[in-house]
Amino acid sequence: MTKDNPSPPPQEPWSKPAKEVIQDLDVDPGQGLGSQEVEERRRQVGPNRLRSAESTSAWQILVEQFKSLLVGLLAIAAVASVIFGEVVEGIAIGAVILINAAIGFFTELRAVRSMEALQRMGSVSAKVRRDSQVQEISAEKLVPGDIVVLEGGDVITADLRLTEASKLQADESALTGESVPVSKQIEPLEADAPLAERASMAYKGTAVTRGSGEGVVVATGMDTELGHISSLVEEAEQERTPLEQRLDTLGHRLVWITLAIAVVVTGSGILVGKEILLMIETGIALAVATVPEGLPIVATIALARGMRRMARRNALINRLSAVETLGATNVIFTDKTGTLTENQMTVVEIALASGELEVTGEGLQTEGRFVEDEGKVTAVDHRVLGEALRVGVLCNNAELSQDGSGEVQEAVGEPLEVALLVAGAKAGLQRSALLEESPEVREVAFDPDSKMMATYHRKNGRYRVAAKGATAEILQASDRILTRDGLRALSEEDRDRWVEHNRQMAEEGLRILALATKDVDSEDAKPYEDLTFLGLFGLLDPPREEVAPSIRACKEAGVRVVMVTGDHPVTALKIAQAVKLVEEEDAQVIHGQELAAPDDLADEERHRILEAPVFARVSPEQKLDLIAMYQEHGHVVAMTGDGVNDAPALKKADIGVAMGRRGTQVAREAADMILEDDRFSTIVTAIEQGRVIFGNIRKFVLYLLSCNLSEIAVISLASLANAPLPIQPLQILYLNLVTDVFPALALGVGEGEELIMHRPPRDPQEPILVGEHWLTMGVYSLFITIAVLGVFALALTWLDMDNQQAITVSFLTLAFAQLWHVFNMRDLGTSLLDNEIVRNPWVWGALALCLLLLLAAVYVPGLDTLLKVTDPGLTGWSLVAGASLFPLIAGQILKALGWGRTS
Repeated sequence: MTKDNPSPPPQEPWSKPAKEVIQDLDVDPGQGLGSQEVEERRRQVGPNRLRSAESTSAWQILVEQFKSLLVGLLAIAAVASVIFGEVVEGIAIGAVILINAAIGFFTELRAVRSMEALQRMGSVSAKVRRDSQVQEISAEKLVPGDIVVLEGGDVITADLRLTEASKLQADESALTGESVPVSKQIEPLEADAPLAERASMAYKGTAVTRGSGEGVVVATGMDTELGHISSLVEEAEQERTPLEQRLDTLGHRLVWITLAIAVVVTGSGILVGKEILLMIETGIALAVATVPEGLPIVATIALARGMRRMARRNALINRLSAVETLGATNVIFTDKTGTLTENQMTVVEIALASGELEVTGEGLQTEGRFVEDEGKVTAVDHRVLGEALRVGVLCNNAELSQDGSGEVQEAVGEPLEVALLVAGAKAGLQRSALLEESPEVREVAFDPDSKMMATYHRKNGRYRVAAKGATAEILQASDRILTRDGLRALSEEDRDRWVEHNRQMAEEGLRILALATKDVDSEDAKPYEDLTFLGLFGLLDPPREEVAPSIRACKEAGVRVVMVTGDHPVTALKIAQAVKLVEEEDAQVIHGQELAAPDDLADEERHRILEAPVFARVSPEQKLDLIAMYQEHGHVVAMTGDGVNDAPALKKADIGVAMGRRGTQVAREAADMILEDDRFSTIVTAIEQGRVIFGNIRKFVLYLLSCNLSEIAVISLASLANAPLPIQPLQILYLNLVTDVFPALALGVGEGEELIMHRPPRDPQEPILVGEHWLTMGVYSLFITIAVLGVFALALTWLDMDNQQAITVSFLTLAFAQLWHVFNMRDLGTSLLDNEIVRNPWVWGALALCLLLLLAAVYVPGLDTLLKVTDPGLTGWSLVAGASLFPLIAGQILKALGWGRTS
């Protein structure tokens, strides 16, 4: 491999003999590469590091705050105000823009650091053989063909084809989702073996948990599996949330509404002979009235409030608008390990010659029972059970740290061995006490070839051998079996029955360990012959208790839950059945090998995939394809994940949900939401809160726009009637920023309806306001318009008030009518005095504050001059009080008649 004539990296190296891969890479494994050859190869392939991602700067985030149609409309109105001499109005509108931008900037300030986290995984050293010497170098300096030496605890820094493996195991959970360490070998595998089953490979970003070995580097940097995932994260399109899409659509509508109204009113006024400057001022007033200045602010604060509410429920939101998207979610792609399960292997079944026992107690709980057909048994009374538990505790390298009460504080070691110690603790067997009684003098470490492990313990001048391993191998090494009646010979028929029993337990999704023992005179005796077979331990990563009710809640809410895992299909199905994700014994599980490229799928196969409840052995690319397929069919997809392999899918999904406790940094930073407690039930709670938030947003949008539409109608009708403007532009701005915002904000932080999770999800394409809402908004705004224009006409004609006093009366009538209008936002079917609006304390606080602000507008010197208002007097206040209640009374009459939807 030279710069001018490079050798391509080996294709599917796991499927080729190690010697062939070494030959392809032109390296002597005993000597390694020479210094000159290393430099040539590095010039060809570059450093062994992942491509850096461009961070989103604070400046870019700030600029994004101004890329809004609503902000654009406000900016135009501000510029026009200044040009035509209304400097105060222009400054006030500009202040609105800056306030909104500041809130959005400080709330959404974050950088995309997924690639940086991936890159940090490669910032370690590696032991490599070069020029016949083993040396430690920076992992960045590795090149294809390097011979890497591996030991327990090492982080693997490049993709390796293993050439030597002595009891070698690796933790690949972050890359594949496999929940237990994977034993490695050097023999070639099938070319189509999925990533999780390529035992002859070691991958960048994983770690050696046991044993030692060597491997030849077959890929570095972005050519590794980790680099491939890095590319997927870069390429995965960040989906715009439904709320962002809907607000954008609403903004487009407001643009056209504003232009149409302004053109009609201004043009007609000029045609009937009104002054051009006056009509331009009227147009500005219309622009100010049309744009709900409070909408961006209230939406941002309501979403931020939703974020805080979810944070109290252990759901941290990374992206503000993702709060609402949860409410539209109708499909959840969930991982198995740690999300649906406890992520702690547990002995749940023990099969002995005397029969089967169920073991209660999950995870690290040391309180549990051993239950046989006739009831509870103990290790003291049950000879075979006691012996099997002792072997499991002795033939073990894990450790439990327990407090005075026996509770486990910390567990160190492989999950399977930890589970054996916990099972022993349930019977009162502590490893430390057993070792004092029978000290360990020798260990025969687990060997992937023999698939067994053994330890030797000195006792009474002899040695007790404790062995565990795969069922077939332990049976083959045994010639006797222990029963309650004592020892008897192990026949071939017995072996066949135990192999069948092993198969049945495996079909239940259990991981199986066989245990055996014998007494010998010398510690040099062979470990795996003449053993006494004791039985089988069935282990399971048990489902979380709260998952089944949460999945039931999802079904009631019309949300599909789909398991997408890298684990074995049998295990995946078992857990799916345990948590009631599927009810059928033969429910469909689609293996990753069955998932072709989306473009190659026939319609029938695509339909089968969309209906499947469980996917197993799924690769990162396949997760992306599944999400894209569901999104193309109109679904809003939430995706859970914790590993590096999940990062692309977390970014692609409408809502990426990462695990906070066991999740990798890469997954957490690619996600929109982080579960601090790693509980599936927290996702359901977040979905409920998302629905509440959207319902609240719909209410305050309806409220704000009906208020603004009434302002438009008041100005337009007065202008067309050649009458004075009943309300001035700055007064409108004051209402929209002050008296409208606080009631709308109170609506935005409401607790929502009690039965919200008993409804199906909204249509993902449904806008914030549907046709019925626009009609409701029009009717409500008509009531307010009638009240304002009516009281304005009375003030000018019947009471003969001057223009300023009459404008003050109409301004106050409009303000108070809008305040009382908040009670028209209650849902249909709720009572007048007992509904979510009346029960909302924020509504009452907002009304009290707005009352003070309106009194200040009239009676605070300077502010009254700025707003061009005056004391209306007792008569004026009487008019305001009577007229402002008309829209509320009319609205409540419509509610009583079953009309006026707000949800």
